[in-house]
Amino acid sequence: MDPQEGRVHGACNTLSSEPKQKHMYVLCLWTFHLDFIMKDHCKTTQCKGGHRKRRAHFLHGPYPATHFGPKACILPNPTSVMHIQDPASQRLTWNKPPVNVLVIRKIRDESLAEPFKELCRFLVEEKQMMVYVERRVADDATLSKDEAFGSIRNQLCTFREGYDDISDCIDLIICLGGDGTLLYASSLFQGSVPPVMAFHLGSLGFLTPFKFESYKTEVAKVFEGNAAITLRSRLKVKVVKDMLQRTGEQPYSGGPQQQPEHNGLLPHGHTNTDVLNEVVVDRGPSSYLSNVDLYLDGRLITSVQGDGLIVSTPTGSTAYAAAAGASMIHPNVPAIMVTPICPHSLSFRPIVVPAGVELMITLSPDARNTAWVSFDGRKRQEIQHGDCIKITTSCYPVPSICCHDLVYDWFESLAQCLHWNVRKRQARLADTSDSSDTEN
Repeated sequence: MDPQEGRVHGACNTLSSEPKQKHMYVLCLWTFHLDFIMKDHCKTTQCKGGHRKRRAHFLHGPYPATHFGPKACILPNPTSVMHIQDPASQRLTWNKPPVNVLVIRKIRDESLAEPFKELCRFLVEEKQMMVYVERRVADDATLSKDEAFGSIRNQLCTFREGYDDISDCIDLIICLGGDGTLLYASSLFQGSVPPVMAFHLGSLGFLTPFKFESYKTEVAKVFEGNAAITLRSRLKVKVVKDMLQRTGEQPYSGGPQQQPEHNGLLPHGHTNTDVLNEVVVDRGPSSYLSNVDLYLDGRLITSVQGDGLIVSTPTGSTAYAAAAGASMIHPNVPAIMVTPICPHSLSFRPIVVPAGVELMITLSPDARNTAWVSFDGRKRQEIQHGDCIKITTSCYPVPSICCHDLVYDWFESLAQCLHWNVRKRQARLADTSDSSDTEN
């Protein structure tokens, strides 16, 4: 093969172009030479010398043709052109060596004390890293009583969620625990998110592919760079409260039988947040059906009557949405999933919409009660008449470091954590002549 045909061009683009975000990592975008792609168009092709060669591995489908038949074509629109990197080529590299590492540990689990101390000792003493932890983790009684760990504990930098902003100083996040630690890491960074390396030390571990037994080797590989990553898209959510409610007036004017139930909580102010798994709108403590209207890009799509509605990312499709009957989507598929919770209609099936649309959820005018919304299971608040929830795809994904690659890791999690398609194998027939198909 001509070396010019198989050459690889590397172009490094930062994950975020905003000057405030100073994370010292980039995504290396590897693109193959066009001649190589055109000549390697099928999975295996016949070369001149009779040898077989494999095509380049891509996860995105081929670029669609823009001409249809002899006279039809798509109207050119330069403003709509966008270049999307193939997920299979997403590799992590560093502009500068990482210095600050955030270690997130599962709270109230004493079995993680020793792995946590071992990891911190390795990062501080052997790798000379600056380690950040939550103050409540550093103040844990188990760590305070360990005199041998005292010197390491005194070198840890602590922060408090909601009080200290660490978004501009963390280079790498290491999670010890289950999937909840990754969700919590996502909530700490509402803008650009540093790469996340998650070790499976929790209950389920669908999002935590690494085994802690080999943590030194795995962490060293990440520090060296060139690690495969999965860009897990997040949802950008904005809750807009009705101004009349905020001044204490009730805009609702229904009859006495249709007055919305009040649950004793004052309306919150406007909320802006990025979520990794899902936004859940439900009926809360009320015994009435939830009745909300769903809009897509400003157009009413349907009214949801049931226990609620789940709007999830592909990452969240294997969480609450899967339990509600939705399909499971690979995290690199650009999409938003809408799943009803126990709908009062047998024909209301889950749907998948393009990642670029904006969804809006409001209470229906004839709703008998309020609704409640939560974001990745947190920050639960009441939604009243006049409020709206706007949801679209965030431009700040969570770069999750892969243990093997983004395809193998996902299917391994499906098999090991969810036991996907696990059943007892059908027994082989001892003698095919005994089959009923061959009987006269």
